[in-house]
Amino acid sequence: MPYRSPVSEFTFLLDKVVGFSAVQGTERFAEATPDTVQAVLTEAGKLCDEVMGPLQRNGDLDPAALENGVVRTSDGFAGGYEAIAEGGWVAIAADPEHGGMGLPLTVATAVNEMMAGACLSLQLNPLLTQGQIEALEHHGDDAMKALYLPKLISGEWSGTMNLTEPQAGSDVGALTCKAVDNGDGTFAVTGQKIYISWGDADFVSNVCHLVLARLPDAPAGTRGISLFMVPKYIPDADGNLGPANSLRVVSLEHKMGLHGSPTCVMSFEGATGWMIGAPGSGMKAMFTMMNNARLGVGGQGVGAAEGAYQHALAYANERVQGKSPERTIIGHADVRRMLATMKAEILAARSIALDCAVSLDMGRATGDADWQARAAFLTPIAKAFGTDVGCAVSEMGVQVHGGMGFIEETGAAQYYRDVRVTAIYEGTNGIQAMDMVGRKLMDGGEAAFRLLDEIEAEAEAAKATLPDLAEAVWEAAETLRETAEWLLTQDMANRFGTAVPFLRAFARVLGGHYHLRAAIAEPEGAHGRLARFYITRLLPEHSGLLAHVRSGDAGLMEITPDDLAA
Repeated sequence: MPYRSPVSEFTFLLDKVVGFSAVQGTERFAEATPDTVQAVLTEAGKLCDEVMGPLQRNGDLDPAALENGVVRTSDGFAGGYEAIAEGGWVAIAADPEHGGMGLPLTVATAVNEMMAGACLSLQLNPLLTQGQIEALEHHGDDAMKALYLPKLISGEWSGTMNLTEPQAGSDVGALTCKAVDNGDGTFAVTGQKIYISWGDADFVSNVCHLVLARLPDAPAGTRGISLFMVPKYIPDADGNLGPANSLRVVSLEHKMGLHGSPTCVMSFEGATGWMIGAPGSGMKAMFTMMNNARLGVGGQGVGAAEGAYQHALAYANERVQGKSPERTIIGHADVRRMLATMKAEILAARSIALDCAVSLDMGRATGDADWQARAAFLTPIAKAFGTDVGCAVSEMGVQVHGGMGFIEETGAAQYYRDVRVTAIYEGTNGIQAMDMVGRKLMDGGEAAFRLLDEIEAEAEAAKATLPDLAEAVWEAAETLRETAEWLLTQDMANRFGTAVPFLRAFARVLGGHYHLRAAIAEPEGAHGRLARFYITRLLPEHSGLLAHVRSGDAGLMEITPDDLAA
């Protein structure tokens, strides 16, 4: 079925739910007027609906392939990418000094999600380039910015990140890729990297690899890692492409999904690279790109959920089976339950991502430490919950189709196969949860408690108009507060043992908060009814999750490997 970008839903959430007007009220983003933002979202929606959406199945049925050392991309992807680049969609939030639009990250987050819903395999390419652009804006020297940023922003060149090695996945500090000083301002980079999304493409003239590597005298662990720009073709000072660099795509991974996105094994064989930042500061620079990507990947999860939901809704409206008032299966109670769950979860996850983006924009525009802390706290929630929702909603979409969901020709299964990896890359969701209960609570929980103060204050005010819904949200937030206070008294072993249910419970309560705002804005309409569904049926899950948290790691690590043997 055709994908339809949810432009009106984004407009509603920006206006009524996530407080985007605060961003528009800053000096930095004063040009992001309501009319401008609406025009941008509308035009992006047309690109997604008319150009990217029709490529969704192509990527699955005609996967990327490695031919004579060169990646051949899926049918139609070159034209789709050209439309993305020509429209300026690669660099919506990039600095105008080098050709970017300079719009708020919140707008970019909305556009990226729509692109992911239309064709996740293709959207991953510009998303990676956006992360590289931000890393260079923050950590590149003036010469590197002048050379690379205009090409990346225009879409003429694309960008990748190269972290993972066969022996070094989440433990990045175990990497062995080496960089030796050539004595002329360049370094010879040698090593193998795996899982490199869009490590090559036939529709860009150059692929720019950000590569983590270790200098010969560097200390062990992450402190000894530096970051290098290693392009496929070596450019001169004016950006004209010269000789091919000493790197190659060894093979493409055979994956469960995302077949249109080539995931490469890369070999760097004394390749020429330029250091970004100071020696040993590679992780700091790479985390700029990764944090950008974590929010973006959360949006990918929500986008895939939206695509799967639309697919399932269309089928439910068409499939005649049994007796119902509507004649089709949408009239059956369990199908209605699944569709309502899908839609309610999407609103919750989408709002978390947009609120995180608003917080990042406000932090950048004002320099306010509270906004920055809020953004940092919301980032792991946006990534983990957004991708969990992507997986759960796309799986539920298969269930709505019944037996036809298990048949590949319907396309329902592709959404699940494509989105499944998002819960794994850019830091698994378990790592996101550990980050949340570890580093993100090092402030004594101040950022978390400010969020809970906000939720409780708004719920208290809403009791005058929506007393039952407001009371439920207030009580959930208060229970979450009590558990957070308890968690702060625990050691890291206890925290890590229950980090995932704590993150999930926090996301559940945030979802209730956003749904309550939506209901206040539209009490008698669809959003009001959806809020009642979420708050009465899904929000109560937080109680069981918090009970899990309160158990700490008691009994968990006492389960031995022998106990787990098959």
